Amino acid sequence: MPPFDPRKAYAPQEEGTAFFDDGREIELLHFVYSHPNIEKIRGSPNDVLAAIDEYGRAKKYLMNVGEDKGQIVTSLIADVKPKVMVELGGYVGYSCILFGDAVRKAGGQRYYSFERNPEFAAVIMSLVDIAGLSDTVKVVVGSSDASIQRLFDSGDLKHIDLMFLDHYKPAYTTDLKLCEELGLITKGSVLAADNVVKPGNPPYLEYVRSSTKEKIAKAKEPVKNGFDERFPEKNAKQYAKRVDQEKYSTSKGNPYLVYKSKLIESFEPTGEPDGVEITRCVGEEM
Repeated sequence: MPPFDPRKAYAPQEEGTAFFDDGREIELLHFVYSHPNIEKIRGSPNDVLAAIDEYGRAKKYLMNVGEDKGQIVTSLIADVKPKVMVELGGYVGYSCILFGDAVRKAGGQRYYSFERNPEFAAVIMSLVDIAGLSDTVKVVVGSSDASIQRLFDSGDLKHIDLMFLDHYKPAYTTDLKLCEELGLITKGSVLAADNVVKPGNPPYLEYVRSSTKEKIAKAKEPVKNGFDERFPEKNAKQYAKRVDQEKYSTSKGNPYLVYKSKLIESFEPTGEPDGVEITRCVGEEM
C-alpha cells in the first residue's frame, strides 16, 4: 500500500463542483453508524474523529478543520479555559467534537455549535451523541445572527469566553459586531477566526486590528448588508449573489473595545497554507 498522502486524500473537488448537494454529509453518518468498530467508537470523541477522517480518506472530501488548525484551537482552549465557547459554522461536527471535548476537559460548561443548514445540524447532533458529548455541546440551528440574538433574548447566552468563526466569511465581522452590541464580548473574550488567508477575510482582519479611533470613525459610515468588495474577486461574486437573497446583522458593534490580534500561520488538511487570527479583547476605552 502506498504511503498516506493528505494532499491527495483530502484533495477538494474540481472548481465549480458543490460540496453540499451530493449527500456526502448524510453518507458520513451512515458510514460511522455502520462502522465495524461502532461499539468502541461510542462514547469516545477521539474515535469518532478518527472515523470521520477515515471517511474523508476512503470516500469523499469533507471541509473539516484539520489537525494543524485543530491543535491551535485546542491549545487555546486549554489556555483560556472557557466556561462558554461558541462556534459559528458547524458543518458535520468535526470541530464541534474536537473543541467540545477540549472545553469539557478544561472544566467548561457549554459549547454552542451554530449551523444554519438543518441537515448538517442533524449530522452534528448524531455524531455528538455518539461521541458522548451531549452534556456539553448544544447545536443551534438557523442563521448565526438570528440564533445569537435568540439565545441572548432567552438568557441562555450571557457571555462568550471563546468564539471560533468558521462560517460565511462576510458574517465574521457582522456577527462579531452583534455580539459586541449585546455585551457578549468583553474584556477577556478571545476570538479564533479560520480561513483568514485562504480564501481570506480582509474586512474582518481590518476590524479586529483597527484602533478604537479608527473603528469609531468607521461606525459613522452606512452599514452594508454583509458584503464588502475587498474580498478576493472570485469570492466577492459568490457573496454578492447570496447577499441579494439574505439579510445580515447591521449592528455597529462596540467600537470602544480594544483588541490585540495576531495571525497564526497554519495549513488546510489539503496542505495548502492558511491562517487562524487569534484576537483577545483586552479592555474598553471610555
